[in-house]
Amino acid sequence: MHIIVIGAGVVGISTAYYLVRAGHRVSLIERHPEPAREASFANGGQLSYRYVAPLAAPDVPAKLPGWLLAADAPLRFRLRADPAQWRWGLAFLAACTARQSARTTAQLLALAESSRQQMAGLLAAHPGLDFAHRSNGKLVVHRDPGSFAAARRQVELQQRLGAAGSPQEILDAAACAAREPMLAGIAGQLAGGVFTAGEAVADCHRFCQQLLALIRETAPDTACHFATTAQRLLTRQGRFVAVATGNGEIAADACVLASGSEAPRLAAGLGIALPIQPLKGYSLTLPLAATDAAPSASVTDFARKIVYAPIGGQLRVAGIADLVGNDRRIDRRRIALLRRQAAEFFPAAADPDAGQPWSGLRPATPDGRPIIGASPCRNLWLNCGHGPLGFTLALASGKLLGELVDRQRPSIPDAAFALR
Repeated sequence: MHIIVIGAGVVGISTAYYLVRAGHRVSLIERHPEPAREASFANGGQLSYRYVAPLAAPDVPAKLPGWLLAADAPLRFRLRADPAQWRWGLAFLAACTARQSARTTAQLLALAESSRQQMAGLLAAHPGLDFAHRSNGKLVVHRDPGSFAAARRQVELQQRLGAAGSPQEILDAAACAAREPMLAGIAGQLAGGVFTAGEAVADCHRFCQQLLALIRETAPDTACHFATTAQRLLTRQGRFVAVATGNGEIAADACVLASGSEAPRLAAGLGIALPIQPLKGYSLTLPLAATDAAPSASVTDFARKIVYAPIGGQLRVAGIADLVGNDRRIDRRRIALLRRQAAEFFPAAADPDAGQPWSGLRPATPDGRPIIGASPCRNLWLNCGHGPLGFTLALASGKLLGELVDRQRPSIPDAAFALR
């Protein structure tokens, strides 16, 4: 079967990989001149298979007033006269319950564990792949005792859910500094942290490039339509038939919509409403001044929603979520915040002023579950809405989507990720 995949970010390329492995002929359509130029380009680089709790958490509604008033809040809104944004916001608030958060966490853990297994298999089968992958663990530090207590409860919840992978360690402030000596300067500000040994970091952009090269090596007939914008989806009698692009129509037997924050626009042309809003994130990529001053593990400042990931001789400082529509501009104030935080956390590791700034739109659903599966249009499939977990969940999402396309029994329960 000839299948078009719209979007050559990490989710789209992972989808193409599994479709090619299943024997399908794939055509990729990507509006940029090369793969992974949007949310997959300079993201946090974390493969956090045990840290999948959704942003829609029970404590979020109480924090929202403060976040709305603070200039340096980790989550910022720009309210617009957009019914889709308001519907998304109301659905987000409705998902901020302990019951829904626990249910979503369990479903995301299953998808993340599948992704972890797929990554291990990929690396074992192709040892020549080089995208700065490193299983160096992840330390999430908490400044507030209440936040730290909630983190304990989350660890206990995941233990009850039987989460696979490395066990999680609860650390007090002194133990956090012992685990990561570069935090000694701010240990007095910490209430404690959670360390997971099995988590990893990698360069998502390089991963996409190398996985695409592997696809082309495996299936030389794979067509890559770069610098090609998908304008609309064409159907006949309720069935997908082609994609209209600026370079003409491309026909196929089926299509997978994996175009991130662009997916709702294309789906809307068929009367399909995807509950996805772009959450703009930011990053700084800093050349390390001294490797022994950088963190050995990936570190997350939970309160400020900022991650510090050592990736291939650089320090990636990333985080923040701005719900500001499709505004792709880099907000200098947000980058300045990342610079200040990097200077506070790891002052000797790098010069924050030398960092390369970036921003990208992460396609998020209200409750944090990606949309993977069939659409109301026959032979149009969906693999989108992964939010900040795109890199973590990409391989499992591609595998699951391929199983559904081929009418195979899914390797994990798929109903949770169906379009609702």
